[in-house]
Amino acid sequence: MIRVFKYIFTLLLLTGITYSQVIPDNFNLTKKNPLAKLNLDDNPAGNSITDLIVVGDTIWAGTGNGLSVSFNNGISWKSFTGTPEFGTEDISALAYNNGVVWVATAHTENINGDNIDVGSGLKYTFDNGLSWTSVPQPIDNQNDTTINYGANILKALPVTVVQQNLTFDIAFTPGTVWITSFAGGLRKSTDYGTTWERVVIPPDYLDEIKPADTLSFCLSPSAGSFCSENNLNHRTFSVISVNDSTLYVGTAGGINKSTDGGISWKKFNHQNQANPISGNFVVALGFNKNNNSLWAATWSASGTGEFYSVGLSKDGGDNWTSFLNGERTHNFGFKGDDIIAVSDNGAFRSSNFGVTWITPATIKDSQTNLTLTTNVFFSSASQNNDIWLGSNDGLARLTESISTWNGNWKLFFASQPLTSTDESYAFPNPFSPRVERLKIKYSTRGGSVPVTIRIYDFGMNYVSTLIQNVMRGNPFHNVDKTGVIDFWNGRDAAGNVVPNGVYFYRIDVGESIQYGKILVLQ
Repeated sequence: MIRVFKYIFTLLLLTGITYSQVIPDNFNLTKKNPLAKLNLDDNPAGNSITDLIVVGDTIWAGTGNGLSVSFNNGISWKSFTGTPEFGTEDISALAYNNGVVWVATAHTENINGDNIDVGSGLKYTFDNGLSWTSVPQPIDNQNDTTINYGANILKALPVTVVQQNLTFDIAFTPGTVWITSFAGGLRKSTDYGTTWERVVIPPDYLDEIKPADTLSFCLSPSAGSFCSENNLNHRTFSVISVNDSTLYVGTAGGINKSTDGGISWKKFNHQNQANPISGNFVVALGFNKNNNSLWAATWSASGTGEFYSVGLSKDGGDNWTSFLNGERTHNFGFKGDDIIAVSDNGAFRSSNFGVTWITPATIKDSQTNLTLTTNVFFSSASQNNDIWLGSNDGLARLTESISTWNGNWKLFFASQPLTSTDESYAFPNPFSPRVERLKIKYSTRGGSVPVTIRIYDFGMNYVSTLIQNVMRGNPFHNVDKTGVIDFWNGRDAAGNVVPNGVYFYRIDVGESIQYGKILVLQ
């Protein structure tokens, strides 16, 4: 399962692997709500929530197991996994514009022993998901070896395959859709994806370009037999529009700004400014229209002195201030003037332009008493008093009171329904204690009963007790209508991570006993 596609390309940059080496504004909520026609669930399709859109009571969640939507603020969810349009694809990008929802999908293929990410195209809907139009992943013809830019005819690498050509981000200007990818670079469409045009941005050795310039470079993300240039700035990852003509594009070589609708470009990076971004690998961009602040998740790429941080510019990118040094930030959300930066170590929030940051003390469901223990967050969004956080292990919604990060939390965990009151199962299985928690789902037969859960090794030797004589069941601890979930962190009674192997759980639910098998693999 693909969780965050940009992770893979961080490794590509750090290890020096190149593309040629690897590859042989608002929803229209007045439309008819399709809720009554959908098969609904209590949770989104997956627990790795890579992207979120929240408008009113409508929440779109992009997950590692497909796309989900709720039209009633999370009470019930529709998953598009398994439909003809989405199949089993993962979600690599999610965006909206004037009532139209756009989704990019991808999957992983094993090619010559390596797991390679593959773009499977885009979809868009005008009617809240009742119908979808599918768009193939943009590729070039073999003879698309040049591109016109002003009076210049530039060489351009034709990207003829979908491997490593997946869409990371989507943005809009009037009449135009913009997308970014590692291999495919920055592209735009003015006909809803029927055709796509490659967009020329500066190579690594130029800080700005305009059509009137005399230019001679290759539009190419890596060196190879076609082109000797290895332009990190042509590997694009993030894009935002802040008005009808101003765009920012984050690449592996910095941030590119256009104020004329994507024709001329100026590049900002760690090397060419007095007050620069901290690192040239820009995985996410955000713009808060409340206070005109521009934010960037800037990761270390290949330059000397680069480091991970969150960048803030109050003057359109000319000067930057770095915060949260060392943090690998994945995305941004906004609540009023507040910025929320989600990273590998938490959800950081600032109400004073980054001078101070606050993280939630505990994310605990006020109804079920379940706690979200992960610190890895991929996405954030807000609406009125609700803040949504997408993690690598579930979705959280905070209905906030008057103070920051305080209020009522609701947690959403994806799981398969139990087929009977005697069934239980563990997931993910196999699982790695170093990166996730094991969830054990079981039934209390609709009542509130004392529950004990113990773990044993393959020889039925005692390992640990998860809970002992703790009341579980409706209405105190239900995660969904058909089961209860408890967790194991993969440690024994002494707190040590258990070795790889087969383990068993025993659940004492009142007078009944249930058993199940667990495979630990790390």
